[in-house]
Amino acid sequence: QVQLVESGGGLVQPGGSLRLSCAASGPIFSTNTMGWYRQAPGKERELVAGITSVGIRNYADSVKGRFTISRDNAKNTVNLQMNSLKPEDTAVYYCNYNAYVLGRNYNYWGQGTQVTVSS
Repeated sequence: QVQLVESGGGLVQPGGSLRLSCAASGPIFSTNTMGWYRQAPGKERELVAGITSVGIRNYADSVKGRFTISRDNAKNTVNLQMNSLKPEDTAVYYCNYNAYVLGRNYNYWGQGTQVTVSS
């Protein structure tokens, strides 16, 4: 199965920046979507940003203009550049890999990385 390893979380002041990275290994299909989700205490997990293997991006309205998702298909990595961070961005961020091949859905999650925005 696919393994996802995240890095880059931490504590940052409001208005600051962080960059999250996720490296995928294992049986990677060439056509897939990778993305970042987050879950704050007491809330449901939500999509932050996603990017397909051909570079089509989508973002949650709450992060548009502040976050940028990118990927390197040769290295099977996906990154999330987070700027102008707000306290409400505080959450555990999870990397996700999803592929739909021959009628079967392959969906995997990373272990999560904590992002805390606080002064």
